[in-house]
This record gives sequence, structure tokens and C-alpha cells, in this order.
Amino acid sequence: MADGAVNFLLDKLTTILQQKVSLLGDARDEIEEIKLELESMRSFLRDAERRMERSESVGTWVKQVREVAYEVEDIIDEFIHLKERNKHKSGFKGIAEDIVNFHKNITSRYQISSKLPKIKAKVKEISERSKRYGFDKLDELTSNNMVDENWQHYGESSLFIDEEEIVGMEESTEQMLGWLLEDEERRAIISIVGMGGLGKTTMVTRMYNDQRIKGHFDCCAWISVSQTYGINELLRSMVKEFFEAKQVQLPSNFGSMNTMNLMAMLIDYLHQKRYVVVLDDVWTIDLWSIIRCAFPNNKLGSRIILTTRDENVATSVGVGFRVHRLKPLGENDAWTLFCKKAFWNEPGSCCPAELQQLAQDIMKKCEGLPLAIVAIGGLMCSRSKTVGEWKKVKESLNWQLSNNPVLEKVKRILLLSFKDLPFYLKHCFLYCCVFHYGYQIKRKKLIRLWVAEGFIKERKGMTMEEVAEEYLTDLIFRSMIQVIETNAAGRVKTCRVHDVMRELAMATSEKQNFCIAYDGRESRLEGKFHHLSVYDRGESIRLSSNMSHHLRSFFVFKTDMCTSFSLDSVSSKFKLLRVLELQGVPIETIPGTLVWLFNLRYLNLRDTKISELPKSMERLQNLQTLDVRNTNVRRLPSGISKLPRLRHLYMCCNNGQNYEKPNHLNSRQGPAGIWNIECLQTLACIEAEEELILKVGNLTELRRLEITRLRTVDGPKLCTSIQKIENLLRLSVVASTEEELQLEALSLPPPFLQKLELVGKLNRLPHWIRSLANLTHLNLSLSCLQDDIISDLRLLSTLVFLELKKAYRGKLLHFKVGWFPKLNKLSFVELAQLDSLVLEEGALPTIRELKLICCPKLKTLPQGIEYLTSLKKLHSEEMPEEFMGRLRRYESRPSKGTTHIAKVVRL
Repeated sequence: MADGAVNFLLDKLTTILQQKVSLLGDARDEIEEIKLELESMRSFLRDAERRMERSESVGTWVKQVREVAYEVEDIIDEFIHLKERNKHKSGFKGIAEDIVNFHKNITSRYQISSKLPKIKAKVKEISERSKRYGFDKLDELTSNNMVDENWQHYGESSLFIDEEEIVGMEESTEQMLGWLLEDEERRAIISIVGMGGLGKTTMVTRMYNDQRIKGHFDCCAWISVSQTYGINELLRSMVKEFFEAKQVQLPSNFGSMNTMNLMAMLIDYLHQKRYVVVLDDVWTIDLWSIIRCAFPNNKLGSRIILTTRDENVATSVGVGFRVHRLKPLGENDAWTLFCKKAFWNEPGSCCPAELQQLAQDIMKKCEGLPLAIVAIGGLMCSRSKTVGEWKKVKESLNWQLSNNPVLEKVKRILLLSFKDLPFYLKHCFLYCCVFHYGYQIKRKKLIRLWVAEGFIKERKGMTMEEVAEEYLTDLIFRSMIQVIETNAAGRVKTCRVHDVMRELAMATSEKQNFCIAYDGRESRLEGKFHHLSVYDRGESIRLSSNMSHHLRSFFVFKTDMCTSFSLDSVSSKFKLLRVLELQGVPIETIPGTLVWLFNLRYLNLRDTKISELPKSMERLQNLQTLDVRNTNVRRLPSGISKLPRLRHLYMCCNNGQNYEKPNHLNSRQGPAGIWNIECLQTLACIEAEEELILKVGNLTELRRLEITRLRTVDGPKLCTSIQKIENLLRLSVVASTEEELQLEALSLPPPFLQKLELVGKLNRLPHWIRSLANLTHLNLSLSCLQDDIISDLRLLSTLVFLELKKAYRGKLLHFKVGWFPKLNKLSFVELAQLDSLVLEEGALPTIRELKLICCPKLKTLPQGIEYLTSLKKLHSEEMPEEFMGRLRRYESRPSKGTTHIAKVVRL
């Protein structure tokens, strides 16, 4: 993290020096010198965390580097703000303001200017200190020793696993054994992937020691790779293991052989043998590409097993591989394992009744992670079996994981994944700690937050949001973040951090003053934390002056927060705040002082009770995201259109609204001039005023547009504007009550459009819909079409979600073979005339969810439903009794029953 703070700041300083030259004036040289000093320190920080474990003085120096980096960032932010504020002043009003605030401005300029030489001297002193203490030499002395030590450590310990620790892996183990022993002559690679502590090594150990394996293969070798390895050491260990098992003498020059000699030796030994090799704990993609030639594909049925925490590593081994994604233990298996460890000396390893609830709470914190269950169960075994003692451990689990020697193995193994992250991902991962245990984080929200915090580095040809999504994918592939829910297209919708990993990350985060979560237990918070989340009794929070000065993010989570919560103290204390997250907090007013937060980039007021925003919102010149969905705000202040960096504007929420009876909360009147914000990517959900319709095409960077209350006569004008927005990915158009949607004039629809929602009467389906080659989601509501709508849409081969709500007046819907090959979810709602649904055998091969809601004339089951073998959920609601009766009888018939449907929902 120390190198992360410095790298983060260096990127920022480089941008400032490139883009803000005219604003820096005499300070340019000062900032350039600071940048150069920090760059010279960066070389000592690349392995900072490893060296900190070896030297207390290095740890102290690293902390000083991190803190001074943040101080520099604070000063730069204030300096740039002061310069930009003066730059934008003009006219009589600006002169009058200068006169009134003359003394205040002079004082501010002097205070900021005087800080630069002081911080420069401080940076220089810290840099000199590293040279005086010889930290660079310490790094050279320790690096080689640590490679061998770590490499040996993991290889030694992995083969000695108690049989009692293997619970709930029987099915996975048998599947793996089947892959190892199958009659496939080609050399095959089996990758087992999952987060640290899931039991990958344990499961492979069980297979490796199985007598069927020993008898099937001519020779076996187990190599623990871990994070640090040398190719020669790895190959040498493999040769030793093969040769010693067969009592073959090693050549006298074995210790001096180079990589090519060692590979040749392995090839010569293995080329006529059926072998199995375990490469345990592989971290990098390039390892396999380097050593793959040492394993001949001799077509004797040889196997290579690879365990890793990284999905990219698991799938990058080329042809002839299989991947097994190891999952956490189920609740029953987790409880069995916990009791075996915690109550092994009790009769039957049973939990005493009085400890049952506490034991289950502690076990659930492990979330099925075998390593944590075994370690924490072992810890509880040594504790007194009293309610008071167990309650203390439960409430101090964060401290226990970070400080208790019994849990050191858990800490070290899980934190390996964190230490392996590049600096820019460390910031992003630790930032997830602001969300509470078990909190399901929305992908889009997390991405906007990362961008607002400045964690995302710009990349040519990509938006920062697209780069941020790659960061998230990387963290998911590295098993650092868990996917909770995906959308119909398989894209991440919500995610979270495993509770045990979050505990460890929070301890790291607090130690480095990066992030802290406040739950009301302490009366006062101390420290120079940069990101703060508040739960429960947030209205009584008292912060130290140091914290308020450095704070960059302030999250308030809706729990039992009082309505007396005030934003006045926030805007007066947190002057460098970038993120203010208040979703669901019952506030009714926003103080005018909010616009003093010149650094604010993200403001979320969704689901609050506010009715208006400050009139001088244009002062928030850095604002990127503004969310006022589901509030009482009717019209946004005109100053919103003067926010040059605004990227995302959310004004209402369409999900589940009643389109037949629109009300004033379903959309917002946009401020005049909103079409002038060149970098705007999201505009949702805005009323279709005439000037907006004509000029929305100016927003060429727009990715999402939701427009409501469109009149029939305005349809062609809107089509002309939409044709100019070539990067549009998501479009929603809602007609005014009783008005028709006239969208035929859209001759060139956005080529990359993925999601389309049309709400309103249609004479016919717009011709251009059939040409949307990238469309994945289509929602048609109130269309009342008479034509064969399914036949018209059959060319949409990329469609994964289709919903028809009052969109079709016909009697028959017929799905044929070859149509909609990727459709995942299908929903029919209030189709009043539909009386027959036909599904040919082989149609809808990927369908997983089917919804039938309020179709009063559909009295029979879909013809051919038995062919939908991929269907997992059938949801029926407000359907005729005849339909429901047939559904019940169909379920009860074993020969044609819905055995392939995991869930049938009847409402």
C-alpha cells in the first residue's frame, strides 16, 4: 500500500504538470521537485510489505512515505482549487467578491504557498533517511533468502493434512479422479481455481495419495510454486522428486545445471512414462508457458494438476484442459467441520446447547472457508466453554484474525492474494471495506466510486468506467471479490468481499489509515483516515480535526439512523471530500454550504426525502456523479448544466413504475443546457422537452439515455438526435399517456446498442430493431401490437432477455428451432389475448427463467415445455385456475414432470 500511495500520487502529479501548467505559476518547479524525490523513493517501495516484516525501521519509514504522499495530495488539491476559482471569476460580480474576500484570499494563498516548500523539505528528508539507513542494501540481502524460504515452506506443509479436515469434498474429489483416470491418451491439464483457504491443496492431496492414482501412473511429482519461485529451483525439485522416488542416481553436475539442461533431463525421463504432476499454488500465467516443454505430450494418458487463485491462470494453459471452480462448503458441512475442531473433546463432537447460537454465528463468519473454519474452530477449542468467553471472541474476531498467533496461518495465506496485487488494485480492493459485512455491492456503483476517487488510470481508446470494469474483472478472477448475482447476459450485477478476507483487509486498511468503518461503539474516532463509513448511531459521531481534514469519502449507511442527522457539519469539516454517499438516509434538506466541497466528485442522495438542491450547484466543478433517484426533487437547478466534469446524472428510477399512470416522481425536468456537458455518459431519466429533444444529440459520449413523456410529434426529432450518439449502449423511451411512439425515422440506430426499452403504443415494430446486432435486452411495454412479434424479432441472435408487457394483442406465440439461441430470461406480462404458447423441440436452448404473469386466456401449459431442459425457474402469477391446475398435475407426473426445473414459483 505504501508504494500504492506514492504511485497514485505520482500519476496525479504527472497529470497536473501536463494539464494545469497555466495554473501552477511559480509552484510548478516546487511540484516538479517533489515528484522527482518521490520517484527516487519508489524504487525502494516495490517490495515494501515484504521488507516491513523483516525490519521495524523499514516499516516506520514506509509509514512516513505514505503519510507525506497523502499530505502532498491534499496541498495540491487545495492549490489547484484556489487557482481555478480565481481563473473563473469575471465581471462585476467577480470583482465585488474579490474585494469582499480580499483578506481571506490573501491568507489562503499565503497558507497554501508556504506549505509547498515545507512539504518539499519533508519529502527530501524522508528520501535521505532511506539512504542513511541503507534500506536498499537490506533489500538485496533479504530477497534471495526469502525466495527459497517461502518456496520451501509451502511445499513442505501442503502434504500433511488431517483426514478430519476433509469435509464436503467427496463429490469434487470423485469428479477430479474421474478426469485423472479417464481413457484420454493426450496429456491433459486440470486446473482447480478458488480463493485462498478453500481447500484446493487439501483436495489435491487427497487425490494424490489415492491408491488408484499410485497404481495408474508410472511416476508422480508434487511441486509447490507459491508466489516466489525460481524456474531452475522448481525444475530441480521436480527432477529430485521423480528420481528419488525410483531411487535413480542424480548426475554429479546436477547442482550447476541450467534451465535447458534440466528441461532436457525431465523430457528424457518422462517421454515413455505415464506421469502425473501437481503444480500447487500457481500465481502467474507465464510460469506454464516457460516450463510446458518439460512435460512431453507422449499420448500415454499423462496428467498435470494445477491449483491457483487466479481464473486467468487456470484458463491460460492452452488446449486439452479442464477447470474445476471450487466452492465454499455448504452450511451443514461447514457446521460439521467446525464442531469437529471446536468440540472434539465433547461426546460426539456436539456443541453444548447454550453455545449453539454463538457457535453458529462464529462459524457463519467463516462463510464456508475450510481454512478459516479449521483455524477458528481450533481457537475456540482452547477457550472456556462459557457464553461470556465465546461472546468476547465473536465480537473481537477482527482483532483475533490480525493478532492471535493461532490464526496466523489464516492471515498469511489469505493476505498472499492481497500482496500479489499491483498497487492500483490494492486501492480498489481495500476501498470495498467501506461496505458492511455481507453487503452486496452493485457493479456500476463501485465503478463510479473508483473513478470518483481517482483510482482509475486513463487508457487511450477507453473510458475510465471501462478501465474500472477491467479492474473489477481482474479482482474477481484473482478470487479477491465474489460474484453474487449476474444479469441475463452473464455480466456481474452485484459482488462482495468474503467476510474473513474483509476482516483482514479492514485491519490492513486501518493500520494504513486508508479506511475505517464506524458502528457507534467508540465515542470518538482518531487518526488520519481517508475513507469513513458510518453505521447505526452515526448522528453522534465526533471526529478528530486530523481526520476531518484528510477525509476523502464519507458513507452513511441506512440502519437506525435518526432523522436529526445534519449535513452542516459535513460540509464545514470535510473540505477535501470527494465522495458523499447518503442513499436511504432520512434527510429532508441539503444545506447551501454543500457547494463548499470543491473536491466533491460523487454525490448520492437516492431514496432520501430532499425536495431541492442548492441553487449554486455550479460551484461543484469537479462533480462526476449526481444521483437524486426516488427523491422529491422535481427540477434540478440550472447550475447543473455548468458542471464540466459531470459524467452520470440519475434523476429517476424506471424499475417497476406504473407507466399507465405516470406521476411527477417518475421523471425530472432537466436543466436547460444539459446538452452542453461534453463528457456526460448517463442521462436518466429526463422529460422530453422540445429543446432537449433537438440538442441531446450533442452528447456524443452518452452511453445511457432514458427519456420520458415523449409526444408523438416529437418522435422523428428524437430519432434525428439519437442517430448522432454512436456510442449509446442503453436506450429507454417512454411515451406520454395515450401518445404513440413514432420512431420509424431512426434509419441508423446506435451500432453498439445493448439494452432497449420502448414504452408506449406502436403501430408496428420499428424496422431498425431487427438490425441491432449487439442487442442483449429488449423490453416492450404498452405496445399493443397485432403482428407476429416473435417472428419479427427472430433475427436478434444476441438477445438474452425479452419482456413483453401489454405489448401483444395476438392469440399465439410460436418459438421455432434456431430462433433466439442465447435467450436466458423470457417474461410475458398482461398479454390479454394470448391463449397458446408453442415451443418446438430444440427451441430456446439456453432458457433459464420463464415468467408468465396475468395472461387470463392462457389456460394450458406452454406446448413443448418438456423440451426446455435448461429451464431452472418457472414463475407464474395471477394466472387462470385451469393453468395452475395443469401446472400442479404436470409437476406430479414423474414421466413428464418438471424434474429439470429447480424452482417453480406460483403467486
